[in-house]
Amino acid sequence: MDSSVLIGPEALPALAELLYRPAVTRVFVLADSNTSRLCLPLLEKHLPVNYCLIEIPAGEEYKTLESCTTVWNTLTEQRADRHAVLVNLGGGVVTDLGGFAAALYKRGIRFMQVPTTLLAQVDASVGGKTGVDFQGYKNQLGVFQAPAAVFIEPLFLQTLDPRQVKSGYAEVLKHWLIADAAAFDEHRRLGWLTDDWTGIIRESVALKQRIVAQDPLESGPRKLLNFGHTVGHALESFLLIQPGREALHGEAIAAGLVCESWLSVQRGLLSEDELDKIETFVFSVFDKLNFLSLEAAAIAELALQDKKNSGATINCTLLQGIGNGVFDQPVTVAEIAESLTYYHRL
Repeated sequence: MDSSVLIGPEALPALAELLYRPAVTRVFVLADSNTSRLCLPLLEKHLPVNYCLIEIPAGEEYKTLESCTTVWNTLTEQRADRHAVLVNLGGGVVTDLGGFAAALYKRGIRFMQVPTTLLAQVDASVGGKTGVDFQGYKNQLGVFQAPAAVFIEPLFLQTLDPRQVKSGYAEVLKHWLIADAAAFDEHRRLGWLTDDWTGIIRESVALKQRIVAQDPLESGPRKLLNFGHTVGHALESFLLIQPGREALHGEAIAAGLVCESWLSVQRGLLSEDELDKIETFVFSVFDKLNFLSLEAAAIAELALQDKKNSGATINCTLLQGIGNGVFDQPVTVAEIAESLTYYHRL
């Protein structure tokens, strides 16, 4: 485990030790309207008394340049210098947006991630990807910028409703599907509920770190981590711009896992039996997302904006058997639409 990622009861005291060092001139905390209320009380005793809170509204629809402007305005008004530190307290929206805002302010100030959702703890806060949505496209603007450190306290998960925890579980499931067949087999028998997430978080973070260490800037093996995301991001983006139909990130990714597993079967990479096991596990945790069959083509078109694409070629990560992801697999808009139609009929 990377020493810059601390997991468990020692995480927040270690954060305090870093923040009280003389090299830090001022501490800013970015939170959303939920985490400022539910999570900040747990963090606050580890913060300097003169920290400054920056609050943005909660929700994917606020993962925008406008929210970044809120952060930049406060940093500027408070005369934050390049030795200031931004602590991002929240889920994937806050950790992504906060990292992006910190990376651009005065050409970069240090930031630390304190992820409060399972999604952020096992995925979004680890690996140095930051960004915001733009013109309805997921993470269209962003930079690779590693945090100074990540502090994961599983107690924060107690502030979440089950739907949010499930959303994060989609990324855990993705990690098993691309790189750990034994864990997939074990957990599909155990089910997704647990009293203590610490072990699962440690394993999932370690798996992601091993992949990222090989390819920090996503030119090769790191693309494996996008399994489920080519279709999932397209579906999430499509529903996000329609009030009342929004899906959580993990819910869309879970649908993407099924669609891209089906595409793997069509390529002869995955067996029908393995697809059945994946579908059974996914639907034991997640409800099916609702969209109209005639919307499949429009959803698939959004995949043309996927960041892994090369020109007009949509590059997808597929499975060559459970536990063995393969990246840079070209797929067409028509094939993505077919996969969505297949999912819709299940």
